[in-house]
Amino acid sequence: MPRTTGTYRPTAIAGRTVDAFLPAPLPPANPPLDLAGPVAPLLQEAQAAIERLRLAGQLVPSIDWFIYGFVRKEALISSQIEGTQATLEDVFEFEATERSDRPDDVEEVCNYVAALTYARRELARPKGVPISTRLLCEAHKRLMRGVRGANKDSGSLRKVQNWIGGRGPDSIRFVPPPPDAVADAMHELDRWIHSDDPIDPLVKAGLAHVQFETIHPFLDGNGRIGRLLIALLLEHWGVLDEPLLYISAAIRREQAAYYERLAAVRTDGDWEGWTAFFLRCVRVAADDGVAVATRLSALVSEDRKRLARLPGATLGAVQLFDILPEHPVVTAPLVQDLLKASAPTARRSIAVLQNAGILSVTTGKLRDRAFIYREYVKSLTGDDRSERVASSMDRVNARFGQAMKRLSE
Repeated sequence: MPRTTGTYRPTAIAGRTVDAFLPAPLPPANPPLDLAGPVAPLLQEAQAAIERLRLAGQLVPSIDWFIYGFVRKEALISSQIEGTQATLEDVFEFEATERSDRPDDVEEVCNYVAALTYARRELARPKGVPISTRLLCEAHKRLMRGVRGANKDSGSLRKVQNWIGGRGPDSIRFVPPPPDAVADAMHELDRWIHSDDPIDPLVKAGLAHVQFETIHPFLDGNGRIGRLLIALLLEHWGVLDEPLLYISAAIRREQAAYYERLAAVRTDGDWEGWTAFFLRCVRVAADDGVAVATRLSALVSEDRKRLARLPGATLGAVQLFDILPEHPVVTAPLVQDLLKASAPTARRSIAVLQNAGILSVTTGKLRDRAFIYREYVKSLTGDDRSERVASSMDRVNARFGQAMKRLSE
């Protein structure tokens, strides 16, 4: 017999009475969540993948540029799930030049980065805002700043009824709680997140995500904040020391199944089915993270060696190369500022990296040109690599496996 996961209450939408769903507080009950059955091996696999990702974070040359790339990749994919058309190259170029052919889409991605950066900074401060409705509201304010939906009570819990589905009542698939029940539902979620519930934190993060999405506390941006919540919780609970697991890519690959599993929780109380799906996504996301770390390490190592062998290589060029992973697109004025160098030195450093095949021009403009570390961006996004980088990856993979074995002993 399916467990009951909530109750229904009549509410009005466009003059029509519909049933709004009020979820029961977490954790699942009657019966309790079964983690001893088919879910158990999936949890073990997810935990092992998380450990591999944690070790990968220790082995990359710089955790800062690893995080820099991962945060923006997650911001992009999470925004793409909601319809944004920007690319990672668009985002990097906008950060370097404040120009874009898709300014609205790029701004949405940059806002996600700002929201996550703000939330992580607060969680790291001794007297910062803890994970809570208040923190998510502040993150939401930054997410929606100046973009589509910004006029929909950004940073505030909704005061009107919303629904999931098409534009009108006839296409409704799901109706979240009425607005007067949202604050209490979020308070219950806050209480449970900070409780001493012994459920494994990976599973707990998945449950919290479903509850947040079911409450749907904002008029817009719920999906992005809900996925951001997963990353925050895993860091908050110490599953990872750094925000290295981003699950949006795994969810996007299985987007139809994702919505089906959410619906099955609400209609049938199938928390086990959701948990199995979520843990598979965690494993895929963690394995993707390890693969990206390997690709980036291979590329940076190979290109650094090639630059060192290049006749005419300068100290400025080497210094510029070392900061490219956190600035994959640069302009001459930006390089001048980053290196605290003269304009001729900045231009010379860029020219050396162009001669080395590391930087290339993003556009044909003669003035205000931008230069991209294109192979790095391809490695981050998972695009096909050249034979040169692939062979280097094989060598790094071997060293990577040996190092991980030593660290785990």
